[in-house]
Amino acid sequence: MREEGNLHALELDRVTVRFPDGEGWTDALRDVSLDLALGEFLAVTGPSGSGKSTLLAVAGLLLTPTEGAVRLAGADVTDNPARTRTDLRRNDIGFVFQQPHLLGSLTALEQLQLAARLDGDRSKATTARAKELLEQVGLGNVMHKRPSALSGGQRQRVGIARALMGDPRLLLVDEPTSALDHERGIAIIDLLRDLTIDRGLGTLVVTHDLGTLCPDDEVVRLVDGRLGRLAEQVPAAAP
Repeated sequence: MREEGNLHALELDRVTVRFPDGEGWTDALRDVSLDLALGEFLAVTGPSGSGKSTLLAVAGLLLTPTEGAVRLAGADVTDNPARTRTDLRRNDIGFVFQQPHLLGSLTALEQLQLAARLDGDRSKATTARAKELLEQVGLGNVMHKRPSALSGGQRQRVGIARALMGDPRLLLVDEPTSALDHERGIAIIDLLRDLTIDRGLGTLVVTHDLGTLCPDDEVVRLVDGRLGRLAEQVPAAAP
């Protein structure tokens, strides 16, 4: 775990994202402020069209807000040039997608090795790091299997391990349980929560599936582009 105390992985300061809509404009995000510290796990929920995808795009430096500021590790990156933003995504941000999009011809280990090589890392340490991560996500005994031989939960774990290959500060996760049954969904959320603490990550998870969360998890809700605390208590996950 990093020794950086309460340093923030991500800060959104009064972020608004406005898109043209016919002859007018639509606010996908409205005056959104959010602080995510290293070691903090935060879930974002809300109905379809509420701005969750836009929030992830802003946090992942894929979209520049119309108004407001974005800071990573305390540094304002709102108006950084495209090349700098690309480098930040490569080095400081990990993405876990709704579907892991694994290559069918590659083993779990090779998926991680490829991710590192695409970033220019061809060192011998890459394989050792990939094996360590696969062990950490519970796939040490299947790292030489291809996706067709893995369960849905195992494939999602490969995607999580791949997102960690660059040793990011910030982990952005988009609906990681949507294709999984309830039990495997709970296991994936538990894994993300554990990795957040063990690796000192700031983890932002977008999810509709509140049943996979614990009552102690911090949850915020997006509605019509506005962010607020979830009023109702998060239901306890089934044993």
